[in-house]
Amino acid sequence: MDDKFNTASGWVLFAGIVALGASIGSGMYFHADSPEMPEEPGYFIDAPEEGAGEDAGPDLGTLLASADAAAGEAVFAKCTACHTIEQGGASGIGPNLYGVMGTAIGGHAPGFAYSSALTEHGGQWSWENMNDWLTSPRAFASGTKMSFAGLSDPEDRANVMEYLAANGGAPAKPAPVAPAAEEGVDSPGEGPGVTEGSAPSVPESVGAMGSEQPVPSGPVEPSE
Repeated sequence: MDDKFNTASGWVLFAGIVALGASIGSGMYFHADSPEMPEEPGYFIDAPEEGAGEDAGPDLGTLLASADAAAGEAVFAKCTACHTIEQGGASGIGPNLYGVMGTAIGGHAPGFAYSSALTEHGGQWSWENMNDWLTSPRAFASGTKMSFAGLSDPEDRANVMEYLAANGGAPAKPAPVAPAAEEGVDSPGEGPGVTEGSAPSVPESVGAMGSEQPVPSGPVEPSE
């Protein structure tokens, strides 16, 4: 009994040693501990850069041309927790916003404690600046006390600005950007026009005529 057990144990131990040796040998042969790049990689996949192919959408002037103050009032409802917009209204957590368009950034509401990020920013609340502010207050003025994340929809921003303009006025809107003309297509009134030069000869004139036009049989007298 003991001899059979010892023999079986010996074979098991021998098989384990062989397996371990084979594992070590294959690892050394295939460089498992230090993998290397192949000399010629199979292929690479060209991934588009982040943001590539995204449509920038209409320009600000085009968006403002069709902006709706009523729609902007609905979006502005989420701002009323901090702001009032009625003329003469008191400031809350944020300043009263009546007539804010076109005024100095960080100086519209007298007595309100604006953050230094706004008071030191400079400039006025133009349509462009207000659009950037509504997109991301923190990106527009790093360090602002404004906790609102911003409006990602450009149409919402345009409508809110239209609503602000309806409450106290605003400077002139930026003009919509004219669409670029397609390459190779003439605009109205453009093109080669009349080509100057000598009058065409009879063969040239005949070649330019349609099949239903009569062909002169004799010499053609030039006309003035």
